Amino acid sequence: MQAYLSLIAITGALAAGAISPGPSFIVVARNAISLSRQHGFVTALGMGSGAFIFSVVALLGLHTLFSAVPAAFWLLKILGGGYLLFLAAKILRSARQPLHATVSTKTVTISLWRTYIFGLLTQLSNPKTAIVFAGVFSALLPQHIPGYFFAVIPLVTFCIDAGWYSIVALILSSEKPRTAYLHCKTIIDCTAGGVMGLLGLKLMLSGK
Repeated sequence: MQAYLSLIAITGALAAGAISPGPSFIVVARNAISLSRQHGFVTALGMGSGAFIFSVVALLGLHTLFSAVPAAFWLLKILGGGYLLFLAAKILRSARQPLHATVSTKTVTISLWRTYIFGLLTQLSNPKTAIVFAGVFSALLPQHIPGYFFAVIPLVTFCIDAGWYSIVALILSSEKPRTAYLHCKTIIDCTAGGVMGLLGLKLMLSGK
């Protein structure tokens, strides 16, 4: 019974973390609106895969690694922050380019595989996500971890992130959000790029 309660608590904590806005939300929303619903769904699968990887690594002792080797966390912070800054620059660079004439072309030229990798790398670019997983697991896992947890928990984390971002993609790829985006593309992209850049800088400069 204790193991089941622990699993429920972990699921709730990770679901709350997935719903909170961040770089992943921005990327899924932008792909769903500017490319297609299918691209949004594939991006969501990339996010879920990143969460799956983080959960496996956390279960195997990421918290212990970062405690023993602080430089590993700092290195991941720099690399992750740099990647977010790269994403911000890419969004800002295309902010003033009209989209209405190129949506269909972009949908064809940007492959679903490339979109999936893009979502995966975005999820993996933030080592604080790994810290959240390690912290949640450290606090909520039972003292004696059942063997099936090593399969069930990563699958649960994948379903949480992929499921949530699929809902985001479904809602934002409908006609009204797409039309609003086309009318306000420059403002929305500049805002998204600015937020992404600030998140990258915050990640690189924050002490913890």
